[in-house]
Amino acid sequence: MTRTERSARRHDLYAVGAAILLVATAVLVGRHLQDTYGVLHVGWPPLYADWLPHLGPGTPAALVLAAATVAYGPSLAARLPWRALLASAWATATAWILSLALIDGPHRGIAARLTTRYEYLQVIDRFHDIPATLRTYTRHILIDAPDHWPAHTAGHPPAAPLTFVLLDRVGLGGGAWAGMWCVVVGATACLGVLVAVRALAGEDAARRAAPFLVLAPAAVWMGASADAYFAAVAAWAVALLALAVTGRSIGWAAGSGLLFGLTCYLSYGLTLSALIGAAVLFLGRKRVRERPVLLALFAAGLAVVPAAFTLAGFDWWEAYHLLVTRYYQGAGGIRPYGYWVWANLACTVLVVGPATVAGLRRTSALLARRPRAALARPGDADGGPARLALLVGAALCALLAADLSGMSKAETERIWLPFAMWLLAAGAFLPRPRAWLAAQAAPALLLNHLLLTGW
Repeated sequence: MTRTERSARRHDLYAVGAAILLVATAVLVGRHLQDTYGVLHVGWPPLYADWLPHLGPGTPAALVLAAATVAYGPSLAARLPWRALLASAWATATAWILSLALIDGPHRGIAARLTTRYEYLQVIDRFHDIPATLRTYTRHILIDAPDHWPAHTAGHPPAAPLTFVLLDRVGLGGGAWAGMWCVVVGATACLGVLVAVRALAGEDAARRAAPFLVLAPAAVWMGASADAYFAAVAAWAVALLALAVTGRSIGWAAGSGLLFGLTCYLSYGLTLSALIGAAVLFLGRKRVRERPVLLALFAAGLAVVPAAFTLAGFDWWEAYHLLVTRYYQGAGGIRPYGYWVWANLACTVLVVGPATVAGLRRTSALLARRPRAALARPGDADGGPARLALLVGAALCALLAADLSGMSKAETERIWLPFAMWLLAAGAFLPRPRAWLAAQAAPALLLNHLLLTGW
């Protein structure tokens, strides 16, 4: 090991130590604020969870899967054919999410999460006339409105609850089907990230990132909320754009625009995914200049979902402004910004794990040391690491913008999953991947066995 690499590893450990200190401070300060003033509205600050040490039917599977991925994940990711790698990554990610969710039991861990009084399944019967419901959707956002929507329905555009309405219409109603939809679709988010990383930064970077995307602590929340589904849609929107700007069929641009439009109608906060999309367009700017029709196709696809909902009578901007009012009518108006603006970052540390923290340190160092390398064309192997760093950096900027907005005070362990998935790709920069993968699995297992997460 060279002196430079020893220094880099030492700085990695410093970054991880600082992140652990941040989490510990958030726990201690949060516990004091909640016990003294009751203003945080979470059971185990900074997470929306309750202290409840337990085992469950998913425990053996989670332990075996974690051990197998640590032992064999890096080598398999390096040598499997690309399509087999994608299939294996999806299957392993799905199994990891399910095994963690089943630690809480089959009903409490998956089926019951989307049926609570805050969730989308509570409003299925109110969509018997979908066009009429969309026309009056904004009338029920404010908490003092007649028949106001439950928190999550009020807090999201109608594509979110409408997804579960349509599942119910095709015979897949109830919490079990809704939960499995979020798990199975959500697990493809890692594939979207891998496809984009391969297109923009090279296959080696994607293969190195794959085990970290699969064995992510984020899986604790991907099995417990619809945000896993949102994360997958956002990831594939970026992935299709990456394919379009790197010489594949420009037709992917229309599909990317369609999915970007859908993300904006799944969650207001996912408009910040535009920062990641902008990074992709920057990295593929030569292709965009050569084929301007690419942007036209993207714009055409982007217009489809907003046009459909607008014609149906739903006003996105009106709904967003009402949401801001609703947010401050509830817990958002009580939770202190001065705590959550930094405690949210502690939540993110728990979601992405220590390996990602070390990878983000290397990301920032690389961008500071070789900023011009990101200007190289996709396909140039020398610029691959810098292009990956730029992509990860764009996701981090989106997350920080969400944090500073004040509209994400608490519960960011699920709300920021669409951004966290891109941060996990920073694991590609780390040497000794097995040690770092073990460091990823440990907090996921501890959190899921010691705490009962909400939603």
